[in-house]
Amino acid sequence: MFGYQIPRDYEEAMELDRKNGNIKWKEAIDLELQQIDDYQTFKNIGKDEINAKGQITNAPEGYKKIRVHLVFAVKDDGRHKARLVADGHLTRNNTEGAYSGVVSLQSLRIVMFLSELNALKLWGADIGNAYLEAFTEEKIFIVAGPEFGNRKRHILIISKALYGLRTSGARWHDKLFDVMRDMGFTPSKNDPDIWMRPSKDGKVYEYIAVYVDDLAIAAKDPAEICQILRDKFKFKLKGDGPLEYHLGCGYWRDPDGTLVADPKKYIEKMIEWYEKEFGEKPKKIKTPLEPGDHPEIDESPECSEKDQSRYLTMIGQLQWRVALGRFDVFCATMTMSKFRPAPREGHISRLKRMYGYVSETRTAAIRFRTAEPNYDDIEVPQHDWMSTVYGNVKEVIPEDIPEQKGKPVVTTSYVDANLYHDVVTGKAVTVILHLLNQTPIDWYSKKQGTVETATFGSEFSAARTATDQIVDLRNTLRYLGVPVKERSYLFSDNKSVVTNATIPTSVLSKRHHALSYHRVREAVASGFFLFHWIDGKKNPADILSKHWTFVSVFPMLKSLLLWRGETKDIKDVPTVGNKDKAN
Repeated sequence: MFGYQIPRDYEEAMELDRKNGNIKWKEAIDLELQQIDDYQTFKNIGKDEINAKGQITNAPEGYKKIRVHLVFAVKDDGRHKARLVADGHLTRNNTEGAYSGVVSLQSLRIVMFLSELNALKLWGADIGNAYLEAFTEEKIFIVAGPEFGNRKRHILIISKALYGLRTSGARWHDKLFDVMRDMGFTPSKNDPDIWMRPSKDGKVYEYIAVYVDDLAIAAKDPAEICQILRDKFKFKLKGDGPLEYHLGCGYWRDPDGTLVADPKKYIEKMIEWYEKEFGEKPKKIKTPLEPGDHPEIDESPECSEKDQSRYLTMIGQLQWRVALGRFDVFCATMTMSKFRPAPREGHISRLKRMYGYVSETRTAAIRFRTAEPNYDDIEVPQHDWMSTVYGNVKEVIPEDIPEQKGKPVVTTSYVDANLYHDVVTGKAVTVILHLLNQTPIDWYSKKQGTVETATFGSEFSAARTATDQIVDLRNTLRYLGVPVKERSYLFSDNKSVVTNATIPTSVLSKRHHALSYHRVREAVASGFFLFHWIDGKKNPADILSKHWTFVSVFPMLKSLLLWRGETKDIKDVPTVGNKDKAN
């Protein structure tokens, strides 16, 4: 790791210190144990007493003995780190009290968007040794090993939620729940790891997004929140300040002040790993995969055991990069993920190509543009749906949403399907790109569950999935207290599907399309979104649906991931023009 040999246990750590002529690993262990003691994690009841059968005679009654071990790592700045972890697998599996969630990346991006939209300050903070802030409910003890110094062979009862215990995550979640409630925050019903409260002037909501011990704070005065966490609740915060790096993604601003979510640092680590693993730089490539490529029919030899391990690592890195905002490789990553159980040499060659593309486009990033899109050129159809099976249908709005505050938001979605994406199974791919105002906020690329024999069927199936996701997105925003504009926009490049979905008198031609047909048409009849045709050359969902040529998608990539400043200054931006009329 970063050129250092990582020990597997305490004895090997001490041996490496002797070989290296330093005490870096010992200092890391001592620091970890000192921090654990600062939190009064253990209750020492004295040295163990062993009988002739090797049994501990003075073990605390009703407590189970487990083990602990040390996990070692080296940070990118050379700091040696040690973490004491409990062997929680030795305890009883209590699933009822063990669950603890984390904020989804979609919700995290929404919080950042709302911070920019409503002129909040965006801070990050890390709660040091977060689990040790909570008490454990498990009755367990350990017998201290040599790493504990003069406490070796002492019986130590674990009283805090030590890392590795099955229930530690849940106990920390309970502790943070009490803290957030005390500060006036309540969890969103859509994502309970987003905490929200009205600002002091009552005009907007403030938010805290929680990913275990990492906080993203969007508030009028995040410094005050951090100070309360320190002074009142005695949390040891690290790195609190304007958000610069969070969950593998860097954050900075363009010259015009636009917030940028930039995974460049993570990509650089990916490339560094690649160069060390393969002994060469990735080749310069302009597309993730060859246009029209079908890796499912690759018949090259199966990978060696070493390359199989590399393949798993590379897929994992690519999937996280997609999650951080690089949806331009979503289709390729989704396609190549299916070969993880038994990759072939041709498959790992394709991943190498994808790394080359990543390296060439490492400056691509999500920008949080909050201005509302201008859809004045789109004609809204005036159809009477009363005489159809849908009647006077209306959008169902949850009754328990909080009061809406702040600026309103428009959702825009682009949908596409790629028929016969997999020539072995015959399945198509559904892809969807969602935007809040002008900010890409979520993306989806997945093979469909059934085989369709024509583009019409695959596109209608994709439109149904998009409809469900739009409903979910609108309600997610409502549960965050966001005013959602009356109408959302869904764009497709299939005229037949748009026509069948938006004209009341159109008829269902194939019964196996009935669910998709009625789901989309009922949503259109309710009026909460407008389903509109767009030229395929301007549909950014194409980026997620197929293996494209650079020339065909560059204008869209430029506006979505590469351009600094206002997109209105770009030529050939994928927007709706005067010639695009609704059906």
